[in-house]
Amino acid sequence: MTAKFPNYMPAGVIPAALMPFNEDLSIDEQALRSHIRDLASVRGISALCVNGVSQEIPGLTMDEQRRALDIMADEVGDRVPLMHGVYAHGPLDAARIARQAEAGGASCLLVFPPAVFARGAAMLPEMALGHYRSIAEATDLPLIVFQYETSTGMAIPLDTLLKLSEEVPSVKAIKDRSNNPIEHERNIRTLQNLPRPVNVLTTHSAWLMPSLVLGCNGILSGSGSVHADLHVALWEAVQANDLATARAINDKIYPMSSCFYSAPTLDMHTRMKEALVMLGRLPSGRVRLPWVDLSDTERARVRAALVQAGKLAA
Repeated sequence: MTAKFPNYMPAGVIPAALMPFNEDLSIDEQALRSHIRDLASVRGISALCVNGVSQEIPGLTMDEQRRALDIMADEVGDRVPLMHGVYAHGPLDAARIARQAEAGGASCLLVFPPAVFARGAAMLPEMALGHYRSIAEATDLPLIVFQYETSTGMAIPLDTLLKLSEEVPSVKAIKDRSNNPIEHERNIRTLQNLPRPVNVLTTHSAWLMPSLVLGCNGILSGSGSVHADLHVALWEAVQANDLATARAINDKIYPMSSCFYSAPTLDMHTRMKEALVMLGRLPSGRVRLPWVDLSDTERARVRAALVQAGKLAA
């Protein structure tokens, strides 16, 4: 398939979609169509992230990934670029996913680090370089590096990121989840000022306003599935250097971000699903293993956050 958005450069506000399931845990295709249309209709977004961890990709088969992309591309693929996740434990599967995503109409690829990287890949640059080369050889689509926290063992050191940007020209951005303001600022100052700039897309949604003020070139966040309009408003205020407006918008976001990204953080997208159910935008908050449904106590916390943010009546 010919790329719908050739030469797309990942930047701006990019919500990450969620995956609705029926009660039997099959994909709710009708709800998925509605959800993706809802996100694509938000003024000011630049792309949508699909088939990533926010859509519970570890629990989906390759056939389900392909079917989900077909649905989402059918609904909004002519209107907004689709950033497709590449979640694989090795380069052969990663390349297969990349080719499938390109054939299905994706405009760029968000590459997750293989779990084995946690066992010392930071000390072996050729592991990351080889993984990304394999994907780049399978597709011409722009690549986004998912940069994890150093504590996970899956982060790519800055020196390796610089080699990656030189040796794999299709690397156009990183999704920065370093969760360290010093590292985050260093990444922004270094990568975005290269001769061939690499954009830094923040996913520090628990401290989004400070992250944006540091100068990153975009937001890539699952909480955009709930309040993409506020992300756009905050992004535009920061770009305009309107600190007072940015603070006011951040005050609206804060109750939700504090809830969504509380411990255990692996529940973040499950909480977002429940928020969309409460807002009448999804019919069910069911999740597939390895995730589990929220407790009644957690649901009450989500509702309280939506009330505090002015999204629901008390």
